[in-house]
Amino acid sequence: MSSEDVLKSASTLASYNVLLQVMFRVLTFLLNAFTLRFVSKELIGVVNVRLMLLYSTLVFLSREAFRRACLSSEGAGRNWRQVINLLWLTFPVGCVWGVLLVCVWWWVLQAPDPQSIPHYVPAVGLFCLAALTELLAEPLWVLAHAHMFVRLKCVYAGFLLLCYVLYFIHFLGSEEAESKLFPVSHITDLLPSRVHHEPLLNWKLTTLTWSFFKQSFLKQILTEGERYVMTFLNVLNFGDQGVYDIINNLGSMVARFLFLPIEESFYVFFAKVLERGRDVRHQKQEEVSMAAEVLECLLKLVLLIGLIIAVFGYAYSHLALDIYGGELLSSGAGPALLRCYSCYVLLLAINGVTECFVFAAMSKEEVDRYNLVMLGLSASFLLLSYWLTWMLGGIGFILANCCNMALRIIHSIVYIHGYFLQSEYTPLWGLRPHSAVIIALGVSSILTACSESMFCCDGGWLLRLVHVAVGAVCLLGVVVTVFFTETRLVQFVRTQLLPKYSKKHT
Repeated sequence: MSSEDVLKSASTLASYNVLLQVMFRVLTFLLNAFTLRFVSKELIGVVNVRLMLLYSTLVFLSREAFRRACLSSEGAGRNWRQVINLLWLTFPVGCVWGVLLVCVWWWVLQAPDPQSIPHYVPAVGLFCLAALTELLAEPLWVLAHAHMFVRLKCVYAGFLLLCYVLYFIHFLGSEEAESKLFPVSHITDLLPSRVHHEPLLNWKLTTLTWSFFKQSFLKQILTEGERYVMTFLNVLNFGDQGVYDIINNLGSMVARFLFLPIEESFYVFFAKVLERGRDVRHQKQEEVSMAAEVLECLLKLVLLIGLIIAVFGYAYSHLALDIYGGELLSSGAGPALLRCYSCYVLLLAINGVTECFVFAAMSKEEVDRYNLVMLGLSASFLLLSYWLTWMLGGIGFILANCCNMALRIIHSIVYIHGYFLQSEYTPLWGLRPHSAVIIALGVSSILTACSESMFCCDGGWLLRLVHVAVGAVCLLGVVVTVFFTETRLVQFVRTQLLPKYSKKHT
């Protein structure tokens, strides 16, 4: 597959990922808004913080390292039988983690009051079982992702394991599979088996997986650090944990349904186009040029989206929480939490793209060295989270996350700068928006802040609508400014991230 085909497939995959995430997140958003009226904050805290932490920890630690290694160029050119054998290790690894984590959740952590939150013990077991079921689809997920099965991605979200099995039963042995030189011909080839005259596992790929495993363990602490602090150190009660989690979910919605799909899809692109651990001067310059251009456009895209969220999030946090959850969220520290989170989203956006490139370009030795950096960041983050939360409450978690994310961004920027230092490409220019866009965002920030103080949120729905109208006009002005000043970015979005437009012009 040529670099252009990889870019087209990765872009289409990112676009469909975003559309899927938007659809499911909107449905979840509406269901949560309904549920908030009928359940207690304490129940939300137990389910959304403690039990979901169990689920995400088990899944992430069991599969993330395998995904990173097997989707990189180190895995793409290898014997796919060995790759599939390696991927099936995710399930036994998940079983080991499941036993350990369930024991901790049952007997180490303080159980909630059975009168207000019943059935805690069986709920822990069910969440663990759900995570293990998801891990069974991992070999099929990696195989489909590595070969850019965009249509499969569009329907798997609702059925996961069943969807993958049925798709591969239909696909394997078909004319389409033969034309694509697909490395698997029968459904039984997807099960682990011995490779003739070769080791059961690819040792180089296995050691790379181990390096990523150590990194994923640290990354999980950094990603879910505030939940670990809340769960194991009890700095917030279950009610406060519930409110914080709701604010966290609202604030990170854009990051999950927009930034994360872009990061996942373009990691595949960078991993296939670039040769891991090799100097930029000794790679195909056409592919290096394409990677630099795509990285610059992605940085510019997520930076502008993050700036827009930070600017408008400040003036509309109170109104959004009042509409979504009533006084449960709009009173107290809720609006301040969401305002801080709006700024944190900007850092999330930049870090996602920069680390996406860095992890695709690093050699195994560089990954191992970065693990030491992650270890230091993890320790400092946990200490800072505990200290700031003890002083500032839930806002301390967000501030600790901001500090941690800023340090990770600095590390990634230094790596990217050094990576392209011996070339003519400067993708980090994507972090410098046009001056007209900065002015438009500054004016919008002032106007919307004044509008909030004048019209929101105790004067009735008419004044609220006026406040919304002011924001809509300001947002339109910012978008128009971006459209006329960031022409290169607009062209990239049109040709690569909009599937319908892309099909129309191919």
